[in-house]
Amino acid sequence: MQNLTLLDGQKFQITIQRLCRQLIENHNDFSGSVLIGIQPRGIYLAKRVAEELRKILPDNIIEQGDLDITFYRDDFRRRESPLVPNQTKIDFIIEGKKVIMIDDVLWTGRTIRAAMDAMLAFGRPEKIELLTLVDRRYSRHIPVAADYVGIEVDSIASQKVVVSWKETDGEDKIVLLSEVK
Repeated sequence: MQNLTLLDGQKFQITIQRLCRQLIENHNDFSGSVLIGIQPRGIYLAKRVAEELRKILPDNIIEQGDLDITFYRDDFRRRESPLVPNQTKIDFIIEGKKVIMIDDVLWTGRTIRAAMDAMLAFGRPEKIELLTLVDRRYSRHIPVAADYVGIEVDSIASQKVVVSWKETDGEDKIVLLSEVK
């Protein structure tokens, strides 16, 4: 495998800060908006975004939750190994709110479709937006587009984008993995 680092260190943090500034432009004080991180890896970005927004807007309430989509995926019955669901933690009302769904990598769009289905169990939002750290363009199976994008990556199906998080992997980094032939 050949590794190409796409983003790390200070640029990683600056990218998250830029995404937060874009959110503030559209959501002002967040009184009618909530953040929902998609399990398993989108929750790290959602928590970082919420933390950064609380620094920028210390007098505002920033509501952030985690959403498990395990049994909403269209491929969950096709797996050979048993599924282990993650935890959903949404302790606020989304009915009538603007929901910003957050995931680390947007690739085929299937995860986002499943997340929208899962989220409807918690109410009907006024609007749904998507924030993603990495947008793997040209790979959609479902017509989904992100409203807020950290970086765009043009990649082929045999490549893999890996996002590492300080909390679980020891460092913040985005790497493009390619097979060497």
